[in-house]
Amino acid sequence: MKGVDVSIFNGYVDWEKLKSAGIDFAICRSSYGKKHFDETFARNVEGAHKAGLICGAYHYSYALTPNDAVQEADYCKWLIENSGVLLELPVFFDMEDGDGYKSYYGFNFSRRNVTSICKAFLDNIKPLNAGVYASYSWLEDLIDWQSLNCPIWNAQYYRQDFFKGFMWQFTDNLIIGGKQFDGNILYGD
Repeated sequence: MKGVDVSIFNGYVDWEKLKSAGIDFAICRSSYGKKHFDETFARNVEGAHKAGLICGAYHYSYALTPNDAVQEADYCKWLIENSGVLLELPVFFDMEDGDGYKSYYGFNFSRRNVTSICKAFLDNIKPLNAGVYASYSWLEDLIDWQSLNCPIWNAQYYRQDFFKGFMWQFTDNLIIGGKQFDGNILYGD
């Protein structure tokens, strides 16, 4: 199945146009950090559902410690449970440092710490189904993903997926209807 992931940065999304272009699912950003929500979350899930797509969510993490991840999970779970939307796919914990926040605040990039942070989020977002999103290099070097026993979403912009987990983000430049999206392949639901 082919899909996109979206957030407020995508602006208005024409879900009917995406569906007619062969998109089957969407992963919509719900939240980030300990108390911030994506204002487009509910609208995106509702629009995707109306067009016939299935949906999941992602939470962008600023957690520096497992305790931070517990707080992020509590907030993310509260937000999703109170949004009034149904998610057929997991909620993914987006573990990366795309904006340099973790580096700036002296994050411990050890495999043990990163894995502990992921585990804290996954354990505390239950009963929601959840997984981990990370780049291929983070999955190889910084996350003991086997110990997490959860769906893994690999970000690897290459012509093939070396990881072959639950889902693969293969590009950040999927153009549909003149708009740019992150493109994903879902291997199983």
